[in-house]
Amino acid sequence: MTAFRLFLIGFWLILAAYTLVVIMNHGMGLFQIFFGDMAQMTWPGQFNLDFFGFLLLSGLWMAWRHHFSPGGLALGVLGVFGGMGVLPLYLLWALNDADGDMKIVMLGRQRAASS
Repeated sequence: MTAFRLFLIGFWLILAAYTLVVIMNHGMGLFQIFFGDMAQMTWPGQFNLDFFGFLLLSGLWMAWRHHFSPGGLALGVLGVFGGMGVLPLYLLWALNDADGDMKIVMLGRQRAASS
């Protein structure tokens, strides 16, 4: 579990640094580029659509894990728009909260207890 935690922390730090450089060099025009590539029906657009599916899946999982409560829905939206800026931090929290029990991490405490 330590290696996984180190991966989450390391990737988040690399992504944060990379994102800062991109913002400094290119500004905050992410959504126009991201959805614009999809609208053009190009390979970058195909990649973005595939990636967007992962973002949606991540957000849906976080919302589902919290039983689609208002907080869970907020986490889901944050996950969709925050991507790997959010998911590693959420997983680190979930791992800590579950004392490393992956059943609880994946299902949430209530579902894990009932299965």
